[in-house]
Amino acid sequence: MFSIPGLKVVSLTDAAATRIREIMAQSALDNPDAPALGLRVGVKKGGCAGMEYTFEVAREAHKGDEVVTEKDATVVVDAKAVLFLLGTELDFRSDRFSSTFVFNNPNQVSACGCGESVEIKPRAETALTGS
Repeated sequence: MFSIPGLKVVSLTDAAATRIREIMAQSALDNPDAPALGLRVGVKKGGCAGMEYTFEVAREAHKGDEVVTEKDATVVVDAKAVLFLLGTELDFRSDRFSSTFVFNNPNQVSACGCGESVEIKPRAETALTGS
């Protein structure tokens, strides 16, 4: 687990926490024999800008994952994504035509025009050690 004073791996807006709780409640109804721990977020290579954010229901945390519980909602940050998401605020927005999670990521340097992929620079190791 990373410990940098004043900096969380991921923080949640009220809207994101509400949506995560809704997803977890639906997951419990759909699969009562396999309780969900939270929403797993990560990144993978893809899209025209180089990377895409990923989501899935997490049934457990894996070695190196960062588990963040805030506002009664739990996010499991994939171990490979921690440096890419460090300091990110996760939001959820709905309008007349769409609903989506929004990453307010200080490590994101650009995004493609369609909004499906992003370019993210990982936090430098020196930022983690303070040297």
